[in-house]
Amino acid sequence: MDLITIIIGMVCLGIGAVLGFVFSKSSLNSKAKFIINDAKKNAENLIEKATVQAEAVKKEKHLQAKEKFLELKSQHDADIQQREKKMQEAEKRIKDKEHKLNDELSKTGKLEKDLDRQIADYGKKHEILERKQQELDTITAQKVEILEKISGYSAEDAKRELVEAMKAEAKTKAQAHVQSIMEEANLNAKQEAKKIVIQTIQRIGTEQAIENSVSVFNIESDEVKGRIIGREGRNIRALEAATGVEIIVDDTPEAILLSCFDPVRREIARLSLHRLVTDGRIHPARIEEVVEKTRKHIEEEIIEVGKRTIIDLGIHGLHPELVKIVGRMKYRSSYGQNLLQHSREVANIAATMAAELGLNVKLAKRAGLLHDIGKVPEQESELPHALLGMQWAEKFGENPEVVNAIGAHHDEVEMTSLLSPIIQVADGISGARPGARRQVLESYIQRLKDLEAAALSFDGVSSAYAIQAGRELRVMVESGKVNDEQSAQLSYDISEKIQNELTYPGQVRITVIRETRAVNIAR
Repeated sequence: MDLITIIIGMVCLGIGAVLGFVFSKSSLNSKAKFIINDAKKNAENLIEKATVQAEAVKKEKHLQAKEKFLELKSQHDADIQQREKKMQEAEKRIKDKEHKLNDELSKTGKLEKDLDRQIADYGKKHEILERKQQELDTITAQKVEILEKISGYSAEDAKRELVEAMKAEAKTKAQAHVQSIMEEANLNAKQEAKKIVIQTIQRIGTEQAIENSVSVFNIESDEVKGRIIGREGRNIRALEAATGVEIIVDDTPEAILLSCFDPVRREIARLSLHRLVTDGRIHPARIEEVVEKTRKHIEEEIIEVGKRTIIDLGIHGLHPELVKIVGRMKYRSSYGQNLLQHSREVANIAATMAAELGLNVKLAKRAGLLHDIGKVPEQESELPHALLGMQWAEKFGENPEVVNAIGAHHDEVEMTSLLSPIIQVADGISGARPGARRQVLESYIQRLKDLEAAALSFDGVSSAYAIQAGRELRVMVESGKVNDEQSAQLSYDISEKIQNELTYPGQVRITVIRETRAVNIAR
């Protein structure tokens, strides 16, 4: 009974649930319909609003487009007007040019007509001239026939005689003219030559170089002398045997004398001693090694000096052996004058003189540098240095003018070109210039002293200075004793005294300087 009751209760519950579901679903359908209807109304309202807004936007955009169209149209009209204006201006310019061209064409037409008329006139004049020329030729021929009958000579014979007479007359006048030119040249030759020499001396200068046969090797202390001498003198003997130089170690403090007539050997000995003393290892084997290295170094330096010299002088294409000989001149001297410096000086002087005379400057410089190469032979020769140098220059393919200049600069051979006397004169100038050689130095200094003494002998002169190798004398006078007018007279008097009493090369300028000084002391 209970089971049936439970089953019935459960069935009732199921039926109630089904009925509740059905009722709830129907209520949901009614709600859904209400919501859908409400949404439809809202959608219709939105569509109406959107339609109204779209119409408003459409009208606004239509108005904006219309305004833009009007604006573009006005701008387009303005552009068209501007273009039309430019076209009108261009048309006006073209019309003006057409008018000008028409005017030019009309002028050209007139000129052509005038030219044609002038050509016609010239043609007529030419015909008249030809006719007159024919008449003149006929008259001339008739006169020639008459003259031939009268003189008994044909026209060709008369012409030949006249030409011969004119030749003789012209030759006589030319000889007289040449004679006058030669006389004038002889009068001016010495003066012009002196002028060229003086200008050359003034333009070329060099430092004084005086050498001798002894070099001094300085040492830090006398203790080094013992190390150089060595045990029982073996070091100094080895050094003398390796270098060929006499080494004199005496009581002279901190000095050793190197004596040799050959400056190259003397320089090798000096450098070798310097290396040995610096290194500290002094023994016969080391001495021979250092001397050999130094000798190679000197040979390389000789070549380098030769190359640098020819580069400085602008000389090209010199044979390597001649370059080496030029480098060796650095270690030679002639009458106390360094041979390389002397040769460079002669090259510059010769080049200057050649330029003044319009000759080949490069050849003159080349001959000047090489003129004394015969003084640096590696082996003694019995030939004079000029002939030996000439043989070397010829052997190494130098220009014949250069070869002759080298051989003839002491008149050993005959001069065959204008370059030879120039080298001879340049060599003389370089050797004779003030201070170049020992024997002229004292006379040069004495000449300068005499110039100063000549000025100091006048009253009112406070001091005098010879400058520019004696080419100028500056005289200081006392302002209280000499006035401006007297200064000019004093300058003249000093020049007269120098001319009359002294001997000097070239000319001397006398400059008198007068100044007023006021001195006070503040205490």
